[in-house]
Amino acid sequence: MPEHLVLDGVLTAEQAALTVAGILDGQRADGAIPWFRGHHLDPWDHTEAAMALDTAGAHESAERAYDWLARHQNKDGSWYAAYADRPDGVDTERPQDASRESNFTAYIAVGVWHHYLATGDDSFLDRMWPAVFAAVEFVLALQQPGGEIGWKREADGSAVTDALLTGSSSIHQALRCALAIADHRGEPQPDWELATGALAHAVRHHPERFLDKSHYSMDWYYPVLGGAVTGPQAKARIEGRWEEFVVPDLGVRCVLPNPWVTGGESCELALALWVTGESDRALEVLRSIGHLRADNGMYWTGYVFEDDAFWPVEQTTWTAGSLLLAVAAMGGDEATCDVFGGLALPVGLEPDCCQV
Repeated sequence: MPEHLVLDGVLTAEQAALTVAGILDGQRADGAIPWFRGHHLDPWDHTEAAMALDTAGAHESAERAYDWLARHQNKDGSWYAAYADRPDGVDTERPQDASRESNFTAYIAVGVWHHYLATGDDSFLDRMWPAVFAAVEFVLALQQPGGEIGWKREADGSAVTDALLTGSSSIHQALRCALAIADHRGEPQPDWELATGALAHAVRHHPERFLDKSHYSMDWYYPVLGGAVTGPQAKARIEGRWEEFVVPDLGVRCVLPNPWVTGGESCELALALWVTGESDRALEVLRSIGHLRADNGMYWTGYVFEDDAFWPVEQTTWTAGSLLLAVAAMGGDEATCDVFGGLALPVGLEPDCCQV
């Protein structure tokens, strides 16, 4: 197991290997990675799990996950919000949820760039470029005049123009990764640069352009994790609501006021803390969710501390994946550091109309 997946008080080499094996056990023969076998899969969490496999050197399995995305991309560049997992692998193209979310669609760019950085495989990047390009075009067709990205298209194709701060922040990271791919290929995309700049401006300065989901912890830390809010502003943002969302020795609340901490949010906050240079705090958060680890190396999705109960009763590939990504970043894995650290990614250009 790579040294960057060993972190004192969080993962030993043996524990990391068991977690990776758990994700691999959840991957289907066709490359898809559902939340867990028998449940659904979605493009975002599928990609996060694939990225985790790359941190462990399981590059062939990760590549099969990206090939699954390429095969299942809709003609408009999107993916459906959810696909049912079936043990026999039949009807994998039939959606469980036929809406098409902008955030879910954009995230392929993060995964593809991460895989390239981990492998240096230009042929993979060439093969995936059409899928990334089409995905970005689908997403930017939902961008609003204020820079924010509309949430989704419904099954009938109608646009939902309301924007989510978490989703738009994640899209900001994805657009920067897409720009990195384009630059590497010598195919600059100036329209994408302007779109990325407008989106960053909206995330930084115009909370009123997004639906109010401030009771969700993701809306708190995702502007930092997605790279739109940086420097002293990022640290101030994290500090401002720390007491509301962080439960000492247990993890991070998913939503207020519920007495429920979740592994995914905790690991993502740890990544955001690492991005701001708060590695000690990040380590503290990761250590606090050791109680979510199951004997098989996977992690329970969440824990209701008032009832002393795991809930929901499920161990998801994406929760395990988020932990591996946080550990890999803190362990110095170059590909993961480049994708989440942001220093090596292109930045957008703010249009004149977004200077206010």
